[in-house]
Amino acid sequence: MLNIIANEWHPLLTGLWNTILCSLIALVGSLVIGTFFALLEISQHRIVKIIGHIYVEVFRNIPLLVITMAFFLIIPMYIVKINGFTAGTIGLTLYTSAFIAETVRAGINSIDHGQMEGALANGLTYTQAMRYIILPQAFRVVIPPLGNQFINLVKNSSVLAFVAGFDLMYQGNLIANDTLETMPTYFIVGVMYLIITLPLSYYMRHLEKKLA
Repeated sequence: MLNIIANEWHPLLTGLWNTILCSLIALVGSLVIGTFFALLEISQHRIVKIIGHIYVEVFRNIPLLVITMAFFLIIPMYIVKINGFTAGTIGLTLYTSAFIAETVRAGINSIDHGQMEGALANGLTYTQAMRYIILPQAFRVVIPPLGNQFINLVKNSSVLAFVAGFDLMYQGNLIANDTLETMPTYFIVGVMYLIITLPLSYYMRHLEKKLA
């Protein structure tokens, strides 16, 4: 195990960086997209509501690997060439956004309807009421499930290994194949995933207690 760390530290750190970068991009992207489609799902306009519902149901019920492979194989064939890292990050973002949309929607629905009515009665527009009154409270409610989604997102980033995304799992596979030291290699990879997920988990718990 020490030999693997000494000899393969550069690809391992490269994989760790790509995993963190992919996770950060997907985290921000999925939060923005998920919140947008959550708002569509609670819209009073039937067509808009249906569009939001279709998006969530499609991406929530298709396996992440299928979504990622679609972007990796189909998009470059007909639209624009993208590498494995980009395809994996897009797939991970869209997949996670569907779950976040449902989480945020549930948070919005948990807020008393009287608050929206009161905001509108005081002269705020629907957008202003959502931005300043409803969404801040909704996000407080959904911090625990959002934290779980973010941790799952980091772990799901290993899908990049299937599309040559040069993430931590991909580098681990290469090292295991080259050295034939399978167990020590994947043990090191697992520890490196913990380095990412444990601080995130503790931070989300701290944030939950702070906003409680």
